[in-house]
Amino acid sequence: MRAAKLGGVVVHQLDRAQARRIAVRAQLLAAPRPTDLLAVVRQLTLVQIDPTAAVAPSADLVCWSRLGSAYEPAHLQQALERDRTLFEHQAMVRPMDDLGLYLAAMAAWPTHERPRAWLRSNDSFRRDVLDLLARSGPLLSRDIPDTCVVPWPSSGWTNNRNVTQMLEFLVLRGEVAVAGRRGRQRLWDVAERVYPAGTPVVGLEEAHRLRNERRLRALGIARERAMVVPGEPADVGAAGEPAVVEGVPGVWRVDPAALGQPFAGRTAVLSPFDRLVHDRVRLAELFEYEYVLEMYKPKASRQWGYFALPILHGDRLVGKVDATADRRRGTFTVHAVHEDVPFTAELTRAVHDELRDLASWLKLTAEGLR
Repeated sequence: MRAAKLGGVVVHQLDRAQARRIAVRAQLLAAPRPTDLLAVVRQLTLVQIDPTAAVAPSADLVCWSRLGSAYEPAHLQQALERDRTLFEHQAMVRPMDDLGLYLAAMAAWPTHERPRAWLRSNDSFRRDVLDLLARSGPLLSRDIPDTCVVPWPSSGWTNNRNVTQMLEFLVLRGEVAVAGRRGRQRLWDVAERVYPAGTPVVGLEEAHRLRNERRLRALGIARERAMVVPGEPADVGAAGEPAVVEGVPGVWRVDPAALGQPFAGRTAVLSPFDRLVHDRVRLAELFEYEYVLEMYKPKASRQWGYFALPILHGDRLVGKVDATADRRRGTFTVHAVHEDVPFTAELTRAVHDELRDLASWLKLTAEGLR
């Protein structure tokens, strides 16, 4: 690992393997495995919630990929609903320690006239929702009457879904919070019963800087501007230090604490929504790996499968697993293991061991493995 000065600025010079190892280690996918759920989410900064559960809910898969079979979905539910060490915001699980980084933005929302005008026209509706939650929360959205004055207009699925739209807006304003879930449906409550009282508010500019630094620490290496994540800025700004990666054009930002650290790889099967693979451009540039989530494609057009799971081995992404969990039959069926590189006998064993562990964690019988 080298560094050079350009215009008086130190620029780290990395090869692809070094960059990949920084990324894998930052995402807690190197050996040894972490052992604490809260520490995992603090490092990752967010874990995406997605309703698709062809194998398991994505948030649980992400946690299992790090913690292994010691992790149970009940641990995540307890942290969110009882311990309040984590919170759900904009379909992401986040550490409650980071709440103060969001409060100033909540206080300033909305910043656009359309939602501001709708809230202004429906102030009585807003007060109805808050009063009901204060008296009777937490509640499902279906338990909240629609008393809107002006319906929410949209050309998409949110058209006239006034209760849901109001709740989403009140979450963004910090007046309402997700208190838990009943199945896949969110339970809503007034924010003061979910968020800790007296949480210090970090100013907007400082919060933006700190969130950039947190995001870069979670990724290890990133572009100044990258793929948009819902509810997240699409960049890490000036966080970290500049770096160039051999064979990849342009300048990156790297977490200086991640440089020069030892690396021991392991084999991991990942959720399609895992942060290691969510930025497809970064994935291609650093890992030379092609991935598309094909659940939105017609079956005949799929190359890897409906919910193909990326396979990590060491610092390389080496293939995809097409698998389905059928809880009624009690089976975890591996339809295919797609090899991006020829698998050695050792690599095949490692992948199959991980898939058997996944089946065991799901309490299902593995099918389709040799």
